[in-house]
Amino acid sequence: MGYYSPIETVEVVNHTAVAKQNTPANKVFVLAVLAGGYIAMGSLLALVIGGAMPGLAQSNPGLQKFFFGAVFPLGLILCAVAGAELFTGNTAYFIPSVLSKRMSFKVPLKNWGIVYIGNFIGSLIVAYFLVYLTGALLNSPSVDSAINIAIAKTSNPFYKTFLKGIACNWMVALAMWLAYAAKDITGKILGIWFPVMAFVAMGFEHCVANMFFIPVAIFHGAEITWIDFIVKNLIPATLGNIVGGGLFVGAAYWYAYDKK
Repeated sequence: MGYYSPIETVEVVNHTAVAKQNTPANKVFVLAVLAGGYIAMGSLLALVIGGAMPGLAQSNPGLQKFFFGAVFPLGLILCAVAGAELFTGNTAYFIPSVLSKRMSFKVPLKNWGIVYIGNFIGSLIVAYFLVYLTGALLNSPSVDSAINIAIAKTSNPFYKTFLKGIACNWMVALAMWLAYAAKDITGKILGIWFPVMAFVAMGFEHCVANMFFIPVAIFHGAEITWIDFIVKNLIPATLGNIVGGGLFVGAAYWYAYDKK
């Protein structure tokens, strides 16, 4: 059998939460920096390929969004298979153990704090050193795409970004849930690819991806301040991601399969 049943998957997730609880903070931080870099690399690939298709975006926007979303999952695949600590996935893993009172809520709060900071640093390393300083996006429509994406992401009212954050991490946390259900690498990749491609193509908000998309646009001259980025996008997207992963995946599957 190539995958775990839903009830078995919850047990795998619970074991994962314990392993994360027992991982030293310094190692969690390093793995979080790696995860931020991995998601940034997937975001960069989406810009280089999907963002360099302005003609297709005009003539067939659905297909252009598909191409953009189709390559983005690289980041989460690297996190799942190579191993890294990603904030959005971690919003779901701990919840069954917390709700069953096998683990204090202080455990995920500590993990989330360390991982969030590490993800931000990893994203900025790629955005500034590996993209801006190298000129990786120069002389390409991808620069305009990055700026337009950042403007759009900081132009929505709080509630819209919050709701898009919920929808995004419902998909992302499910992608990781499917990765834990799979017993081989092929299954993990397929389990991750479909939900992640879908959330990107549908235009939802992933706080860690936005730690790359918006700063890289700022570095390339977008008229967006860091305060605009944090207040208008990062805060509502992060809160929505917590609800999407924690409530719609972690709590829902705890209630269905782990609640006594």
